[in-house]
Amino acid sequence: MSESGERPSAPPAPSRRQMLTAGFSSVVGFGFDLFDLFVLLYVAPTVGALFFPTSSPTLTLAATFASFGVSLVMRPLGGAFFGRYADSKGRRQTLIVTVVGVGIATALMGALPTYAAVGALAPTLFIALRLVQGLLVGGVVAATHTLGTETVSQRWRGLVSGLVAGGGAAIGAVVASLVFVGVSAAFPGDAFAVWGWRVMFFSGLLASLASLVLFRATEESPLWQAGKRGAPVQARELFAPQHRRVLLTSLALVIGGGAQYYLTAGYLPTYLAEINEVPAGPRGALLVWTSLAIMPAALIAGHASERFGRRPVFLVTGILNVVALPLLVLVMAGFGPQDTGQLLGYGILLTVCANASYAAVPIYLNERFPTRLRATATAVVWNGGFAIGGLMTTFVSLASPTVADIPSRLAAFLGGCVVLFLVGAVLSPETRGALEREHTRAPADPAVTPAQA
Repeated sequence: MSESGERPSAPPAPSRRQMLTAGFSSVVGFGFDLFDLFVLLYVAPTVGALFFPTSSPTLTLAATFASFGVSLVMRPLGGAFFGRYADSKGRRQTLIVTVVGVGIATALMGALPTYAAVGALAPTLFIALRLVQGLLVGGVVAATHTLGTETVSQRWRGLVSGLVAGGGAAIGAVVASLVFVGVSAAFPGDAFAVWGWRVMFFSGLLASLASLVLFRATEESPLWQAGKRGAPVQARELFAPQHRRVLLTSLALVIGGGAQYYLTAGYLPTYLAEINEVPAGPRGALLVWTSLAIMPAALIAGHASERFGRRPVFLVTGILNVVALPLLVLVMAGFGPQDTGQLLGYGILLTVCANASYAAVPIYLNERFPTRLRATATAVVWNGGFAIGGLMTTFVSLASPTVADIPSRLAAFLGGCVVLFLVGAVLSPETRGALEREHTRAPADPAVTPAQA
C-alpha cells in the first residue's frame, strides 16, 4: 500500500513493442556504459605507462587498476542518488541522463595531458574523471536493472535479467574489443601510445549518443507508473537494522558474482597481454569471441532461474565455479602467444562459467524490494557489490611480486570470491514470482518474500 493508505493500481498489460523496446533499451544502455567503463581495461598497460609511471610493471598495473577501482567505489553513491531519482521521476528519464553523462566523461579522458606533459596533474585529472564516470554508471544501473524486468511478463523476467546482466556485459566487452582491434590497426606500434588510446576514449561519446536513438522509442515501466503515488523511500532506510539480513545476504551474492566477472572477463585483456604475451591484434580477436560467449550463457542461466528458481541456479553455478575458475586460470598460464586455439577454448570456458553465475541477480534484487524502493535498492546493492568485486583486480596485482606470480594469486582470489557467492546463495530465500507482490508490512520493509509470506 502507498503512504496515503491506497493500494497501488494494477499495472496495464504492456504491449509486445513496449516489452521489446524496454528490454533492448536496458541491455543497450547497460552495455554501452560498461563499454565506457571497460575501455580502461583494454588500454591498461598503455595508460599505466602514460599516467602512472613507476619502476615496477606490476605496481604500474596496480595503480592503473586502482584508477579503475575508484570509479567502482563511486557507483554505490551514484546508485543511491540516481536510484532515488529513478524511483521518483521514472526509469526512462534516468536512463537518458546517465547514459549521455557517462559518454561525455569518458570522452574527456581521451583529451587529458599525460604525466610527461603536466606531471602529477595528469593522474589527478584522470582519477577525477573516473570518479564522475563511476557516479553516472551507478545511476545507469538504477534504470537498466529495473526498466526491462518491470515491463516484461513473468515468464520472461529471468531471461531479461540474464540479457541485461550478461548481455550488457557482452555488448560492452564486444564493442570495446572491436574498437580495440580497429584502433590498434589504425595506430600500430608506438602510434597507439600517442593517439590510439585517445581514440578509444573518444569512442565512448559516440556509443552513448547512438543509444539515445533507441531510448526515444522506449516507454516508462508500467509497474513504476502504477505505483508512483507512494513517495520514494530514502536510501538511508536500506541500512535500518530490520533490513540488515537482506542487505548482507544480497551483498555477499553480488560481491561474489561481481568478483567472478572482473577477475575473469575483466582481467582477461591484461592476462593475455602480460602472462600469455599475445600481440594486440590476435588478443583483440580472442577477446571478441570470449565476450560473445557471455550472452548465451547468461540467457540460459537467467531463463533457468525462471523455471527452477533463482536460488538453485546460484547454488549450481557456485559449486561448479569454485573448482573450475581457479583451475582454468592456472591452465591458461601454460600457453604462449602461438597457442591461440587453446587460449580461445579455455577463455570461453572461463567467461561462460563466471558470467552464468550472476545472470539472475538483477531479477533476484528486484524481487527482494517493493516498486517504490526497487531502483534505489537494486542500484545500491548491485553497485556496492560490483565495486568491491571489481577492486579484486587491484588486489591481485598488489599481491603479485612479479608478473609470473599473477596466475596463482588470481586463482586464489577467484576461489575465495566464489565461496562468498555460495554463502550468499545458501542464506538467501527463493524470490521467484515476487516482483509484483505488495508487502503487507510497513512500506519501507523489503524483507518479505514468497518464502517468508
